[in-house]
Amino acid sequence: MQAILPLAGKGTRLRPHTHTRPKPLLRVANRPVLDYVLRQLEEVGVDEIIGITGHLAPTIESWLSEEHPKLRFRAVPQEQQLGTADAIRLAEPYVEGPVLIVFVDTLFDADLGLIDARPDVDGIIWAKEVEDYQRFGVIVTDEDGHMLRIVEKPSEPISRLANIGLYYVRDWRLMFEGIAHVMASPPQFGEYFLTDAFQYMIDHGDRILTAEVDHWWDCGKIETLLETNRQVLLSGAAAAPAPADGVRIVPPVCVAPDVVLQDVEIGPNVSIGSGSTIRGARLRDCIVGENTVLEGCDLHDSLIGDHVTADGLSGAASVGDHSVFRVQD
Repeated sequence: MQAILPLAGKGTRLRPHTHTRPKPLLRVANRPVLDYVLRQLEEVGVDEIIGITGHLAPTIESWLSEEHPKLRFRAVPQEQQLGTADAIRLAEPYVEGPVLIVFVDTLFDADLGLIDARPDVDGIIWAKEVEDYQRFGVIVTDEDGHMLRIVEKPSEPISRLANIGLYYVRDWRLMFEGIAHVMASPPQFGEYFLTDAFQYMIDHGDRILTAEVDHWWDCGKIETLLETNRQVLLSGAAAAPAPADGVRIVPPVCVAPDVVLQDVEIGPNVSIGSGSTIRGARLRDCIVGENTVLEGCDLHDSLIGDHVTADGLSGAASVGDHSVFRVQD
């Protein structure tokens, strides 16, 4: 089975971290977001990824070849970002049959077994009920859960089922016909939306099932990435270090086995990557990268990159890879 993954985004809301690392490779609980997604896709038989690439594409390709060598990967460059329909349009020459489409700035707990369990539908769109419906494209369904229409950022609560960016398309030919129709029409909000192609499919007789997910976690901003780290730790990804003198652990945490801890209080909701050293510090609600050294730091709600050296840093911080920070007396 093939899956299309749009990977070209610059991740502007996650700068400075995305200056050096593609957004899908930012970590929660010491694993890249993309790794969580790919493991779920492999479990349902995905063996080829069509990646719509752009920003830092070689970094993603190198990581995939090392961490998921059995997955075939076809990189399709996206020169100009015109919206989700445009991104998926670029994959058309390489799609050979029914296909999954996954936007990888979220993590999800979805029943992908529906792909085999519901051969009677032409597609599946996964969704999550939310309170702040005005931020999302929301799905209106019939009594059997089939999509009737999708409305971007509605002003009225016509639905609270938010589109999470995970789709299975069995009728892939009609989807690409719909994308061509969308691209030939005036853009909405300056973009061409893939969901308008799904509306085209429905208008031409297809049935698309709406399936709710149990969990859906956003990784698109620093504050939501930190909250997703907390949720993933609580969901079973925690890994506490062995007890040691001078080390106080407040669960949940995920500390790589080779991390050095001296005179510290770690947690709750902290991940620390491999090769890092933390001395004389207190951390809570933080993600710390690999091969980073923090001394005398008191941090909360912080995202610290790889190969960072910081001495005396306090408060909430966002520090990119290879940064050096020292407080002078």
